[in-house]
Amino acid sequence: MNKVKNIHDDIFLIGGSGISGPGDCLVYLINTDEGLILIDCGVDNRSAAKIANNIKSIDLDPNDLNTLILTHCHIDHVGGASYFKKKYKVKIIAHEIEAPVIEGKEHPERIGAFFYGVDYEPCKVDIKISGDLNEYKLGKKVVKLLFTPGHTPGGISPYIDVEGKRILFGQDVHGPLMKGFGSNLEDYLNSMNKLLALEADILCEGHFGIYSPKEEVSRYIKKYITHYSK
Repeated sequence: MNKVKNIHDDIFLIGGSGISGPGDCLVYLINTDEGLILIDCGVDNRSAAKIANNIKSIDLDPNDLNTLILTHCHIDHVGGASYFKKKYKVKIIAHEIEAPVIEGKEHPERIGAFFYGVDYEPCKVDIKISGDLNEYKLGKKVVKLLFTPGHTPGGISPYIDVEGKRILFGQDVHGPLMKGFGSNLEDYLNSMNKLLALEADILCEGHFGIYSPKEEVSRYIKKYITHYSK
């Protein structure tokens, strides 16, 4: 997967390895009538700048960026956050458990910047969500934010219902589970079962692509439940 893609009705794949920068997670964009929502943002400022250029390539304006949802604290998902905050004044959303790591106040090792050979610039989280399920509305679009710990302690999985389709941004369904990341197997398995219960039509995963229809989404999630249950 190496190009910007329209996934479904103003929802785009806008970044990732081969699209914005080596090592980037897959980055997604939601276009609303009151601005743009970005889901995760790549490894570093260079990736972030490329993501901004990719937004221009689909005839949208990065100056319309309003919100950045960070699904969890790993560098390939949060490394460009400071760039988008400084340049485009985005509001950053993350779970309150993950926020101290993103802000550089706790557990710097959980960012994992050393795996990528980059420096991480901590960034303020503007909206710190808590609990199992939150809603974020921008214009006419409503993004649900489901608490899905396991891969990290404060992971979230956004999803949105658009034109009869449920699109799930299950960024790191595949894991991995590592002690240094604060991973928890029981939490992970519970979270994957919550994702299954959503019966999403389209899964936008964090590294391995986009899956549909509903049966394929279910198969993909169950594969990793089986893998980690062994």
